[in-house]
Amino acid sequence: MAQELAGKVAVITGGAGGIGRATAELFVAEGANVVIADRDEKAGQELAARLGDATTFISTDVADADAVQAMLDRAVTQFGGLHILFNNAGMSCGAYPQFIDDRLDDFQRVMAVNLYGPMIGTQRAARHMKDHGGGVILNNASIAGVLAGNAMMTYRASKAGLIHFSKSAAIDLAQYNIRVNCIVPGHIRTPMSSFSEDAQSDTAARLEAAIDAVYLSNQPLKRRGLPEDVAEVALFLASDRARQVTGIAMPVEAGVTAGDPVNHLQDIFDARTSILGHR
Repeated sequence: MAQELAGKVAVITGGAGGIGRATAELFVAEGANVVIADRDEKAGQELAARLGDATTFISTDVADADAVQAMLDRAVTQFGGLHILFNNAGMSCGAYPQFIDDRLDDFQRVMAVNLYGPMIGTQRAARHMKDHGGGVILNNASIAGVLAGNAMMTYRASKAGLIHFSKSAAIDLAQYNIRVNCIVPGHIRTPMSSFSEDAQSDTAARLEAAIDAVYLSNQPLKRRGLPEDVAEVALFLASDRARQVTGIAMPVEAGVTAGDPVNHLQDIFDARTSILGHR
């Protein structure tokens, strides 16, 4: 490892699993001290114990401004600074009804975790960073915040808001040498993206294969992304290699947002041939 984050202190919300876990592992390997903030105490404590003295776990609800402030204060006290904040914690909707039938019961909580939480984290981290030479803030959004689609309206709105907030914060905080960027993952294999967690192992494998086929059908690169793929992008954006990068929404999604991967022109020619007998 190049130790690209040597001497840095990073806070990762939602750090106990999925993308957060992979990022914590990579940041530690690259020399950072890492605060793992999460509501899953068991997973968070186990990860911190495995990664050693360079990490600590803090149980945190990112929708609670006082809890976020206390967590950031502890990061500074325990490790001597705050250089990187990765607002990774997020949640999906509890159900996926069509909008016309959606009771929006989870609107407040989804918005609190996915948008208010990163906003508070960004604000409170920036208050420290502006007096200590600057820093890096990363926000984890989703292709659902870029692409319109069926259902999941609250989730889509929260992630779209997070992308726009990240760009605005990048402009607002640049005067303090604080870079703010947004990561836009696609079909990453994480527990939150799984629809088979309640199935038996053999059934779960078949279900995951069927789901993979759907995901891969709308992305040009036919490979399902892993949490480590996002962690590598987070490392780049957090490092000095990205010192001139701020205000971007960086896709990590195998080309999903680039456009429709289906060759409709070929489909048109095939339809023409089927009727006329020639192209």
